[in-house]
Amino acid sequence: MKIKIEYVWLDGYTPEPNLRSKIKIVDYVNPSKLILEDIPNWGFDGSSTKQAEGNFSDCYLKPIRLYRTSNVSDTVYVLCEVLDGDNKIHESNTRALVGDEDTDFWFGFEQEYFIRSGHNKPILGFNDSIVDPQGKYYCGVGGNMVGRNISEQHLDMCLKYDINIEGTNAEVALGQWEYQIFEKGKLKSSDDLWMSRYFLFKIAEKYGYQIELHPKPIVNGEWNGSGMHTNFSNKKMREVGGEEYFNSIFKSFATRTKEHIDNYGSDNHLRLTGKFETQSIDRFSWGFSDRGASIRVPKIVSENWTGYLEDRRPASHADPYKIVKVISDTLNFADELYKTLQMMYNDIKIEEIENKYGTITNEELLKDYKEE
Repeated sequence: MKIKIEYVWLDGYTPEPNLRSKIKIVDYVNPSKLILEDIPNWGFDGSSTKQAEGNFSDCYLKPIRLYRTSNVSDTVYVLCEVLDGDNKIHESNTRALVGDEDTDFWFGFEQEYFIRSGHNKPILGFNDSIVDPQGKYYCGVGGNMVGRNISEQHLDMCLKYDINIEGTNAEVALGQWEYQIFEKGKLKSSDDLWMSRYFLFKIAEKYGYQIELHPKPIVNGEWNGSGMHTNFSNKKMREVGGEEYFNSIFKSFATRTKEHIDNYGSDNHLRLTGKFETQSIDRFSWGFSDRGASIRVPKIVSENWTGYLEDRRPASHADPYKIVKVISDTLNFADELYKTLQMMYNDIKIEEIENKYGTITNEELLKDYKEE
């Protein structure tokens, strides 16, 4: 039986890559038993995707994730890594930098996006001369809403292809929507996010629309930008936790602010201004239920200091492979910091030192300062 296999990959454009695809027709005797290992590698012209020079243009697609339905006549999608002409990891292949899969890391991406009425045309709904101000659109319904057909068809397609999409809703601005992807694993979560974007682009294409992932497409007026808030946890955060451990995480993220911002998408300074539910790009903060902080700590975490955190800084067009790598690296750094501090405190009798030298806490010092 002949089936359609659609190869999907990321090109070499910077600072953010674009999705590319092409279809291969393959004849399988029993397509219902098709597995990833059955999908052959395939070549493409890397000189047309900024991944090779014209005089040595062959690049190769290595299938790494299969997306299919129970219906054998449906298109099979395969997400691919890019190899260079020597069959080595291509320099544009950010997935390869993440390392081996680790299902102890859980990630949830809140993907926000705008819909344009066409390529480089106004945001959907802004073609009219009168646009209601921001305020009524978040989770809204009625005649002032636009783009719901795209959002709901996208939801159905993700479910059909077994992507763990957990919900969708209209966002704060007109023509802006959001969906949420959750998975256990650094690679699986990122793969599914990229494939969900691909499905979204294809659906919009049918209507002549364009999906806009830029973090601040509307720079005039009081309109929110688009982010990709990233919820994350490791096994220790979920099962052991503790206030001291979470404080080690906050300190680690604070000291690595630049590394995170460098991996959270270009033009993010237009969005992270300290307004519209954001923290300024050059500052780091955390707070319980604080949507204006860099890291929002869910209220439930305060009850016993276990659970997950939400990094609200990643831009809507950021590369999830870069996001999960920098977050997992920082969590590993936090774990080492916590162990180091524990060893230091175990070797030093803190109470005796405080009694001898009259050490006071930062809170007590601030109180005395205010009283003075």
